[in-house]
Amino acid sequence: MIKFSQVTKKFGEIIALDNISFRVKSGEFVFLTGPSGAGKTTVVKHILKEFSPTQGKIVVNGQDLDEISPRKLSSYRRKIGTCFQDFKLIPDRTVFENVSLPLEVLGKKKEKIKKKVEEILELVGLEERADLFPAQLAGGEVQRTCLARAISYDPEILIADEPTGNLDPTSSWQIVKLFKKVNKNKTTVLVATHNVEIVNSVKERVITLEKGKIVKDEKKGQYQAI
Repeated sequence: MIKFSQVTKKFGEIIALDNISFRVKSGEFVFLTGPSGAGKTTVVKHILKEFSPTQGKIVVNGQDLDEISPRKLSSYRRKIGTCFQDFKLIPDRTVFENVSLPLEVLGKKKEKIKKKVEEILELVGLEERADLFPAQLAGGEVQRTCLARAISYDPEILIADEPTGNLDPTSSWQIVKLFKKVNKNKTTVLVATHNVEIVNSVKERVITLEKGKIVKDEKKGQYQAI
């Protein structure tokens, strides 16, 4: 599903990723951990093709990312749901409207959009918040709205970059439980996080980065303090 082969990324003299290789299978749940500056976000941005590697190859779902033309980039990204710490919700749209947006862009019919969004809001426990705006929501509710929007179009891959960074422990656990629920539906999930307690409790695969290098890759791993 996701394959990095000897990937290096340089920004001038700074080496953000240093000859890293790993593979994530379809339907797998993976934590990407490490201290700030370790390279977690750089990995995420490569998968989204916001960056291109200085050296090496990245293949996602059988597609070499070097071969994706700018014209086909939006089509590629539609297969990936994203959930970020800074939310990126549209402030003057309701919860329902924010979650609907990707489906509207895809040209889905209004009846199908309504049914799909109602199903997803029930899944994430926001059916009673559908008509509220982002500013009227608690932090955990905002993040659940982001997750609902990210999975509204049934992506093959869900990527989350520090999704619990601004949340209290209870809200953080709610989000991770939702990731696990999405993963049970065979969606590949990759979560970049600093949250030691969650990583150590969930017991999924953990890839640990340090200074752009992979220093640990364990099937049922723990957060490694660097």
